[in-house]
Amino acid sequence: MSSLARHRGLTAIWSSERGWKGWFSTVNHNDVGLMFLVTASFYFLVGGILAMLIRAQLATPHSAFAGPEIYSQIFTMHGTIMMFLFAIPMIEGLAIYLLPKMLGTRDLAYPRLTAYGFWCYFFGGAMLLISLLFGIAPDGGWFMYPPLTGKIYSPGINTDFWLIGITFVEISAICAAVEFTVTILKYRAPGMTLGKMPIFAWYMLVVSLMILTGFPPLILGSILLELERAFGMPFFQVELGGDSLLWQHLFWLFGHPEVYIIFLPAAGVVSTILPVMSSTTLLGYRWVVAAAVALAILSFGLWVHHMFTTGIPHMGLAFFSAASTLVAVPTAVQVFAWIGTMWKGTPHLRLPMLHILGFFVTFVIGGLTGVMVAVVPFDWQVHDTAFVTAHLHYVLFGGFVFPVLAGIYYWLPLVTGNRRFFRLGEMAFALIFVGFHVTFLAMHWVGLMGQRRRISTYAPEDGWTAINLISSVGGFVMAFGLAMVLIEIVLTLVVRHRAPRNPWRSGTLEWAVPRPSAAYTFASLPRVASRDPLWDDPGLPARIARGEGYLGEPRNGWRETLMVDIASGEPEQHVVYPSNTRLPIVLSAITGLFFLSLLVKVYWLTPIAVAGVVALAWRWIWRLGSKADLGDQPIGHGVRIATVAEVDRPPGWWGSVFLLVANATLFGSLLFGYAFLWTIAPGWPPPAFIQPSVPVLIAAPAGAALALVGALGAVRINRTGGNPSGFLLTALAGGICLSAAFAGLLWGAPSPTGHAYGATVWVLGCYGLAHALLVGLMASFVFARQRAGFVSPRRRAELAIVSVWGAYLLVVTCLIVLAVYLPGLVT
Repeated sequence: MSSLARHRGLTAIWSSERGWKGWFSTVNHNDVGLMFLVTASFYFLVGGILAMLIRAQLATPHSAFAGPEIYSQIFTMHGTIMMFLFAIPMIEGLAIYLLPKMLGTRDLAYPRLTAYGFWCYFFGGAMLLISLLFGIAPDGGWFMYPPLTGKIYSPGINTDFWLIGITFVEISAICAAVEFTVTILKYRAPGMTLGKMPIFAWYMLVVSLMILTGFPPLILGSILLELERAFGMPFFQVELGGDSLLWQHLFWLFGHPEVYIIFLPAAGVVSTILPVMSSTTLLGYRWVVAAAVALAILSFGLWVHHMFTTGIPHMGLAFFSAASTLVAVPTAVQVFAWIGTMWKGTPHLRLPMLHILGFFVTFVIGGLTGVMVAVVPFDWQVHDTAFVTAHLHYVLFGGFVFPVLAGIYYWLPLVTGNRRFFRLGEMAFALIFVGFHVTFLAMHWVGLMGQRRRISTYAPEDGWTAINLISSVGGFVMAFGLAMVLIEIVLTLVVRHRAPRNPWRSGTLEWAVPRPSAAYTFASLPRVASRDPLWDDPGLPARIARGEGYLGEPRNGWRETLMVDIASGEPEQHVVYPSNTRLPIVLSAITGLFFLSLLVKVYWLTPIAVAGVVALAWRWIWRLGSKADLGDQPIGHGVRIATVAEVDRPPGWWGSVFLLVANATLFGSLLFGYAFLWTIAPGWPPPAFIQPSVPVLIAAPAGAALALVGALGAVRINRTGGNPSGFLLTALAGGICLSAAFAGLLWGAPSPTGHAYGATVWVLGCYGLAHALLVGLMASFVFARQRAGFVSPRRRAELAIVSVWGAYLLVVTCLIVLAVYLPGLVT
């Protein structure tokens, strides 16, 4: 087959629906990645406009530009948009677009999940944006600290928009994290061991695991605060056994890792581009990977340094202060590796390199001020001043926006096939760099002079007028520079000035694909022998196009790729992706209906939305698989491997494992909150403990064990050629028995509105009930699939997935029963 015929055949299989309708049904990573990038850029524009409104308000004393209520909405939405609707989605979009190309595969692990994540982000962001347009936007600061955001002090719907909208958006981040983790570990070019992965993939793997363990505490906090606002459950009300500090702990368990979740992908961009701009390889590859892992781990031990002024014990102050300064060590390892890379090579001051140098200067200053606020006496002085705001912007803008701009200019030829023509980028960089430092150096200064953050006005006699005016002028200069970047991107799209295939002479695989990228990404999957395959084998792109790699011949209309062994990178499973569908957008819309029903308090819609989600999820999975054994499939070069439906650990198994990591983190955060209130909050012990119920004590563990035994028994008997239906029905019966046990627990639980203890018991019981119903639903689904002919002794993959969830259900059931009934047994 000729290269042209292969291109046409693969394009017919992989391409999206023609016209504008294709954007609503596409699941291709090229399309979805660009949709993320464009939408995140739009929110960056909105957030930037809000920032300019803030600077206009603070440019002069006693400004009448915006009143206090509107100003509170402006600065709250500015922070919310930049953190939740710009930074994380921008990295998600970049990774969705680049990772398959860098890893030498054709798409991400779960293409439909990628599309579903985008539409959740789109609808959740639209919900927040609409609130801004109608003047009912969140106004409690992007931290949303209770009791300010409780029902008493914020009776309107403003706070509910934040709590529900952000939770909706976070679904997208969890989807992306599961997607990236499984893709990086299992979907790579044959021969690409962990030690040969592109450095950007390592950073994204670390960040994805951080998202799975960092975002659930915020999701839990949002749920608890919304339950308090909507149903009166007193998690944060001191007089009823709650404590507002619980919110701060949950928020900053997310909030400080969030800073590194934003920084580390940008550092991955720097580690990818800098060696190319220096015509050499990255110095200390393994040290950089180790530093990224260390930084991720340390970031979870720093959250209390945001709470130094809350009266925590001095031993805690010392510990978290030391941990906060220690985090500078792995950061310095990366910085010195980058400096060494430039020293080893020959740096070229091209436009991406200019932004990287801007990153160096800005981020190092931000890091130094970070060490300053880690010192407790200094933090007491500058806490909640403009100094802290300036430090945050130095870390996030310097550590994220400058690398992202470098990445945009670096990968723009890959996306468009064009190179820049009008050369506006250099002037734009100068305006951005100078404007940024004028803005936020002045903000450091005025913060040291005592200006508080979040204030809407100040008096002339405060002595801040000149500094604020300078800061505002710098902000508008920076805005003009960013506008020039946008103009140049549009011009590059419009003006056809063709770029060569590999304009930067990079060694990574993304430059081996056609420009702009074809829907199928690679005409055949390459075998990789080094970290920089294009440097070591310049003829590789031509051989890929000629179909000399794996899966080089289109067949059966299949969208094919490979899964590999994690360590060795050798082909392990043959994957056939689902085709384009509108299920992701429809499912995300029904998910949005669920959140909207909670927002507007139309609770009769909530069960309808839940039923709709279940029905669509059932259809989503039902369309997968085959009713015939396919056997081992040829993938080229004389190699035959099993398809994913005929293995013990299919993609769904891996996805379930990492989704359960996030799930377990949320459950662990709930237990942490329970223990925190028990030991710290006033009003404990509660008026009365829930007394142990013998039926529940027997039925709950028995039902969970029955569900797990049924799932494991179905796996075992299916392998021997027997009929697993009986064991699947056993698993279903176990789920029903456990659901009844949790319903009985809730029936005997204290009132959820009388004390935080009763509210916590109710949340624990509902968590267990939801998972019991879920496992029962999964068992019934697999039973229906087995009866319909989708399961056989060889096609056994679905049975293994139920076992994973059954094991998790047994563990959490025992922990819930122990947490709920142990106090009553002790007393």
